[in-house]
Amino acid sequence: MTESELLHILARGEDSRHQFKRDATNADSLAAELAALANSGGGCLLLGVADDGSVAGLDAAAVQRLNQLLSNAASQHVRPPLSPVSHNVLTAQGLVMVVQVPDGLNKPYMDLQGRVWVKSGADKRHVTAREEMQRMFQRAGLLQADQVPVRNATAADIDERAFGRYFERRYGQSVEAAGLPVVQLMENLQLAQDGLPNLAGLLLFGKQPQRLLQVCQVGAVWFPGTFLGDTRYLDSENIDGTLEEQFQRGMAFIKRSLHHVQAGRGFNTLGQLEVPEEAFVELLVNALVHRDFLVSATIRLFVFTDRVEIISPGHLPDSLTPQQIRTGVSNRRNKVLAEHAAHILPYRGLGTGVPRALGAWPRIDLVDEREANQFRAVVWRVETPQVTPQVTPQVTPQVTPQVTPEVLSLVAVMQGEMARADIQKALGLKDREHFRAAYLVPAVAAGLVEMTVPDKPQSRLQRYRLTSAGHNCLPSHTSKE
Repeated sequence: MTESELLHILARGEDSRHQFKRDATNADSLAAELAALANSGGGCLLLGVADDGSVAGLDAAAVQRLNQLLSNAASQHVRPPLSPVSHNVLTAQGLVMVVQVPDGLNKPYMDLQGRVWVKSGADKRHVTAREEMQRMFQRAGLLQADQVPVRNATAADIDERAFGRYFERRYGQSVEAAGLPVVQLMENLQLAQDGLPNLAGLLLFGKQPQRLLQVCQVGAVWFPGTFLGDTRYLDSENIDGTLEEQFQRGMAFIKRSLHHVQAGRGFNTLGQLEVPEEAFVELLVNALVHRDFLVSATIRLFVFTDRVEIISPGHLPDSLTPQQIRTGVSNRRNKVLAEHAAHILPYRGLGTGVPRALGAWPRIDLVDEREANQFRAVVWRVETPQVTPQVTPQVTPQVTPQVTPEVLSLVAVMQGEMARADIQKALGLKDREHFRAAYLVPAVAAGLVEMTVPDKPQSRLQRYRLTSAGHNCLPSHTSKE
């Protein structure tokens, strides 16, 4: 570092990468500064500089004393030891000792009292929160959240039949032929410890995983607009169960919330999803497998009129960036869970998931929100498909573009306020889920039908009635019949 470079740093003042000290006399205090920098990405400690950035300067004797103090602090007062590099810069006011501390490879670094220090702006602070400490151990590879035994879990919480099917499918022999108890086999596969299932084991083969892992689920909401704070919603679901069940139900929620377009197919064939299904498969699997289990939050799935957002707790691990994962670079956070999920979910674990999703649908934004400690995948939808020519002449201008023949059929049978079951019966439909996904929800989304209790979509008192737009399109539809 030259004098000119030093003066530029001093002019900018202290920050999380540069700490000024006029002098140092205590090895413990100096060790805390070194540990904080090593735990926070590395940086420089500038000795011989006042807090205001002015150069106080050091003489040769002071530099010699400080070098001895630095060596003692780094090797004897920090655990594990550090190896900072120092050099001296000559200025008009005297020498400035520049101590460069690299980003630590063996975090967390502690002082002799076992305290962990990190940078907090220009200052340092003592880490006391258990969650933050756990994340530091996780980043250092000293803690694998998916391998932590689940508190209060027992062997009775394991679905032995589900595990048996998996074991036979993957290893080619039955549990009985293996000659070991299920829990022992799970321990051998790192899915249990000391006779108790760990987080990975419970999420993959638990009977009711959310009884003990409440936040390990997906919160899904379908909004009628583009605003997250909207108090209205068309559908919502707390998606729980094993990881496989969460994936299946999450995909079902996405598919029933999006449009299906004809895309050149025959009139009587099922439409094609407006966004290729493969894009959602890859993103949802990534969220389920790679989420940070040390963050007490659920995966969130939001469907808006212009986009779908899949938000996973925990930002990208280490220095991984969205640009890197776009090209296939990966860093598996939950190694045991990922290993077994590769044989249960459509997951390969080779870093190919995101590139494959982008190949199927390029209009995907990947946002690593480190301050919020979450990762967001935003899938932009196509414009709402227009009504086909066969339907348009019978629909007045007030009808929105989401109108389909199924919706028009529903509008035609509406009489006053009707319960869901009554509308379904009037249409002669037996499959409740098909009626809901193809008829009722799209009619509400199109603004032709409204709920009498909009704040509580699942209320047993819920009824449905035509809106003014629904009444406006009714005569032209009925006259056709």
